[in-house]
Amino acid sequence: MNLKERVVVITGATGGLGSVITRSLAEGGARLALLDIDPNKLASFKESLGLPEPRILTQSVDLLDPSGTKTAAEKIVTKFGKIDILLHLVGGWTGGKTLLEAPTEDLIFMLNQHVWTSFNVSQAFVPYLIQNGWGRVVMITSPYASRPNAKGGPYAIGKTGQEALMLTLSQELKGTGVTANLLQAKTIDIQRVKGSAPSPENASWTTPEELGSAILYLLSDEAGTVNGVKIPMYGSY
Repeated sequence: MNLKERVVVITGATGGLGSVITRSLAEGGARLALLDIDPNKLASFKESLGLPEPRILTQSVDLLDPSGTKTAAEKIVTKFGKIDILLHLVGGWTGGKTLLEAPTEDLIFMLNQHVWTSFNVSQAFVPYLIQNGWGRVVMITSPYASRPNAKGGPYAIGKTGQEALMLTLSQELKGTGVTANLLQAKTIDIQRVKGSAPSPENASWTTPEELGSAILYLLSDEAGTVNGVKIPMYGSY
């Protein structure tokens, strides 16, 4: 797999998963456009990567702002000349209450986090991938989208919407050379607990490195026929 000179947009780049995949792509020679809402975290992360300026661009962006998100895409194309890959890694969870108890704000937060950000980044970035005749879109979802658990309704609803968005997008991208796929994780094991303190509870968790390896496959030319799939990255639960 050769990612050298590919232009990769990574949202949530400073997060536990985003930072791992960013470093992996940097080692592979990709050119990186890193998006996050926190400019201080972006600046610190950029410095830690030590990449030359021609290979990296960081932008603080509110992905709930459609206009701002499209402006971010335009700046990326102005610098790099194209966009090849969109990794939308923004996440978030809220829960612990039944649907009869949950405040309206919980559902709004989950729809914003999972549906509206996905919608806005798709509209802003995917047209540039289509222009190339080659591209990859990858997002992270959850098995709870299709198998909700009690007291997790807002999260499940948000993830269900994100899955519907991506599966629709995959159908609309047929014949363009661009693919759209999902990785399903129950819990992203940022602290690598299942390795240091394995238990039945964390056996189904997924480390950032495991997700990163799957992402790298989906970005490869060899995965060009993989489109509109949900790949389970968890054990039984």
